[in-house]
Amino acid sequence: MNRAQKGNIAGIIAILLWATLALFTVFTNRIPPFELTFIAFSIAFTLGLFLWIKEGKGIGIHLKLPWKVWLLGIYGLFGYHFFYFLALKSAPALEANLINYLWPLLIVLLSSFLPREKLKWFHFMGAFLGFLGVFMLLGFDKEIAFSSQHAQGYMYALFCALIWSSYSVLSRYFGAIPTLSVGGFCGASALLSLVAHLVFEQTYIPNTQELLAAIGLGLGPVGIAFFVWDYGMKQGDIKLIGSLSYATPLLSTLMLVLFGRSAPNSAIWIACFLIVLGSVVSSFSLLAGMWQKISTRNRPL
Repeated sequence: MNRAQKGNIAGIIAILLWATLALFTVFTNRIPPFELTFIAFSIAFTLGLFLWIKEGKGIGIHLKLPWKVWLLGIYGLFGYHFFYFLALKSAPALEANLINYLWPLLIVLLSSFLPREKLKWFHFMGAFLGFLGVFMLLGFDKEIAFSSQHAQGYMYALFCALIWSSYSVLSRYFGAIPTLSVGGFCGASALLSLVAHLVFEQTYIPNTQELLAAIGLGLGPVGIAFFVWDYGMKQGDIKLIGSLSYATPLLSTLMLVLFGRSAPNSAIWIACFLIVLGSVVSSFSLLAGMWQKISTRNRPL
């Protein structure tokens, strides 16, 4: 398995882990957002610290990074969550999430500016189908009404999409930076989340179930997911992973249905079809290459 294939698998693992985000969040809904982010990022930093010690190269090597790398890491991890929570406080969740989920499409589009990366019709079409799937999933049978009174919230949601997509694409320029350095970004984001919590929120003491769910967040969708996503963005097919990312809200919804936290409806199956179709279209070159290899092997001598 080559490095690009490993990168694609890492990206898919991140998507699968992010699919558990909503389920964990359901069990932590009484914990204020920035307090929850502080707890989750603290767990993620602890995970990173453990990996640093296990690696045996020392902790300092993962902290002695160029200021540009620190800036990008904090911009991506903390910046995204900061504006996401502001968006949910300033606009209806439905419209805010629809705007936020422009980030996979923006990853596909922005990746065309990277060296040796070309955007082809099937990349754009696959990402667009994925967004339609998310639109069906979040907006089916609901009244979507963008209002000027929530313009600030929509702007925050757009910032979310721009921050996460640009962070993901720009990570490609720092391929030489070890993925384990993400642990440092998680630590810095935890401290900034604590500051935001103290400024904007009142502290809540979680019960055992809420605390366990918060730890689950820190280990999975806010922990390991960021490490494998970093590797995927640096080594994998960034356009393919960007398109596949639209599976995140679908898988998240399916998990809520599976655990009885949401009711199934026809929108889920329509969204599933569109997102899967988008993923297949985005994989056109990969599938074509596999078909060519199979055809060559089966060709008579």
